[in-house]
Amino acid sequence: MAEGLLGGLLQDDDDEPATAGAADTTVVAEAFAAAVAARLSGNDPAVARKTEEFLDKQSQLLEIQAKHLVDEHSLRLDHLAYQSQLLRGQRLGQSFRIGFQVFIALTATVIGLGVALMLHDAITSRSVVVESFDAPAALADRGLTGKVVASGVLDELNRLQSATRTTAVKRELSTAWSSEVKLAVPETGISIGEISRVLKARFGHDLHINGDLVQTDAGALALTVRGDGIAPKTFTGTKDGLGKLTTDAAEYIYARSEPAAWAYYLQNAQRNEEAIAFCRDRFASADKADRPYLLNVWANALSAIGGADQESLNLYRSALKLKPDYWVAYNNVMNSLWGMGDEEGAWRVGRDMLKAAGGRPGPAPEILFENLDALTWNLVPWLNATSADVDSSAGLGNSTGSQGISLADIQGRLHDPMAAELALQTTVQDAKDPTIGAVTHYVRGRLAADAGDAAKAATELEAFGVAFSDPAVGTQYPGYNCWIAPAEEAAGHPEKADAILKTAGTFVDCYRFRGDILDQRGDWPGAQKAYAAAVALAPDLPAGYYSWGAALARHGDLAGAESKLKDAHQRGPYWADPLKAWGDILARQGHAKEARAKYDEALQYAPNWAALKGARESAAKLN
Repeated sequence: MAEGLLGGLLQDDDDEPATAGAADTTVVAEAFAAAVAARLSGNDPAVARKTEEFLDKQSQLLEIQAKHLVDEHSLRLDHLAYQSQLLRGQRLGQSFRIGFQVFIALTATVIGLGVALMLHDAITSRSVVVESFDAPAALADRGLTGKVVASGVLDELNRLQSATRTTAVKRELSTAWSSEVKLAVPETGISIGEISRVLKARFGHDLHINGDLVQTDAGALALTVRGDGIAPKTFTGTKDGLGKLTTDAAEYIYARSEPAAWAYYLQNAQRNEEAIAFCRDRFASADKADRPYLLNVWANALSAIGGADQESLNLYRSALKLKPDYWVAYNNVMNSLWGMGDEEGAWRVGRDMLKAAGGRPGPAPEILFENLDALTWNLVPWLNATSADVDSSAGLGNSTGSQGISLADIQGRLHDPMAAELALQTTVQDAKDPTIGAVTHYVRGRLAADAGDAAKAATELEAFGVAFSDPAVGTQYPGYNCWIAPAEEAAGHPEKADAILKTAGTFVDCYRFRGDILDQRGDWPGAQKAYAAAVALAPDLPAGYYSWGAALARHGDLAGAESKLKDAHQRGPYWADPLKAWGDILARQGHAKEARAKYDEALQYAPNWAALKGARESAAKLN
């Protein structure tokens, strides 16, 4: 029991310190000794004395042991604290080492990525780099330093590039002293920008341009430019003619460094004869990548001079053969066939393009489906693609003509006169683009006709007809002159309407409008022949069926009208006009629910058409 008692008293407890246990042990030992001594003293004093002495010594011994226990416990606590601190230090050191290693790894990763990006930029770099020109001190004193001259050339190159409307890839333009990154490599003074230039010089495909400006004995200025693969050429002018010199030099550089872009620039500037000569002369020596673009511009320029013909069509097809994914050439083949009166053939090429592109959306830019969309009256996608093209090109678009007026044309077809007029008013003007003024007259004539103002419609469309005689306009808007005929008929000029239809060409619109005019004149059999001819001319296009169906409805043949409008809808499923006409027939037959469904479907494709909204409201009132 004693051993158990002492053992339990001497055992460390997590909740009480060891010093308390030692003190309790001493107290118990003294009490126990006193009790024993008292018990023995009643029997034998000597024994009691000896026993008491013995017990005193044991008590002293216990006190010493208890003190040792207290001291030992303190040492144990100190040791444990030291171990804890040591372990904490080890953990802190380990965390620091891990953090430092992570930092080193991240730094190395960032540096590696930076080097990889710089190397990638160098390998893929294809820029025109204009370096500082040389100029004598006498000219530098007049402010004509080499940097000033080079900056002037660069400014002109930027202007030329900005004025070039094309989907062809153009080089970036830069100067040797621009875009400097002011981060230097330690102890070398070499900047990141300089390292980048070294990598580009070693691995890139940049074209470096430099030159010199001198003053001749006669006082004239002579500007010489040269570059990688560009033969030196000197341009001379008066002492105050530096501006013209830099323009001439920039054009020379642009033509040699970007032959395809330069060809497009000539086309956009209506310098068509120059464009044809340039494309013909440079084709054999041009890079294979540039050749399809040269052929395309060559054909565009021919069309702008003489209209769509077989020669331009052959050039477009040759360009497409060299570059099977040349979506611009697909679109231009369509335009050329359309201009030659083969709208069905143009539609088939559009379907081929759609198949080659793997559908929409796809690798072919949406704007290059504009001809297919126009032929099938797929107006909303056409509008969206044109808007995106205008937004991406400072309001001009990347087509041969301005796309701002195309927006107005589409909005007019969508029966949204307010949006159409706004597009006309906000079109970026270009004095070198004859299509802007021409199509402005066309759209305003169409809007006037829809509003019932026959006199204004005829006046505007007659002005369009005058502008349309320019092949640069006619080739861009094939068949648009057909719309002049119904305006003249409505204005009381039947002879003018007949003259237009005789010379306008073989277009679906001309044939169907002939049907409408004959019907208005009371020649219903002749009208039906004209509608049938329109359908036969392009059986996969919707417009002929639509006009025929509307005419049948006017004559009370509602079943025949519905059949033709159904045909039109199948070929132009996103065109609102056949759907509205179909809804009108259903409403006349008392089928209010079915009529509302057609009107609702049509509103998806012409949401701002006032007459359509009115018809929908009227149908909603029917039981």
